Amino acid sequence: MPAPQTRIQQKNRAAILEAALDVFSAHGFRGATIDQIAIAAGLSKPNLLYYFTSKEAIHTALLSGLLETWLAPLKGMDPNGDPLAEILAYVARKLQMSRDYPRESRLFANEIVQGAPRIYLALSTDLKDLVDDKAGLIRNWGEQGKIALVHPYHLLFSIWSLTQHYADFDVQIRAVMGDEDPFEAAPEFIETLYRKLLSVS
Repeated sequence: MPAPQTRIQQKNRAAILEAALDVFSAHGFRGATIDQIAIAAGLSKPNLLYYFTSKEAIHTALLSGLLETWLAPLKGMDPNGDPLAEILAYVARKLQMSRDYPRESRLFANEIVQGAPRIYLALSTDLKDLVDDKAGLIRNWGEQGKIALVHPYHLLFSIWSLTQHYADFDVQIRAVMGDEDPFEAAPEFIETLYRKLLSVS
């Protein structure tokens, strides 16, 4: 069993991960370097390599922590709650994540675009199992007439793409909208969109 880390070691490790999040989200895995991360963390390269043996080790540590954060909003969908309210609350949580965690969203997007070499196993197990479960729940709600009948997987894909767009394409959005905060009107617009799609006539 490894010895517990000192406060300085914990602080340095956290600084490395924070710096790496900036570097990876801006440059992607291939474009990022150990030197860039070390400079951003305020550490020497040998000092950084004391904590993480490679760029891939840092990237994997970030992704491992991120995946649990990414799954949490969907896990929060309550099968015993009001179906429309539960889905709209999930949409709101995903949009809030894009506002609060834009770097993490871009890190995740970069990994996916590259073919998910470091997290494919988790995508095909943890993520798939959770999505299968919630898709079944959404399908059941539709069949029971509690929401409109929709393809549950494509509903979830649309929620991901629409909400995460605000993080992954932040530069484009702000270039178009100028000084207007995109998150001011987005929640109401997106809720209206899904409320109209899912409400039973």
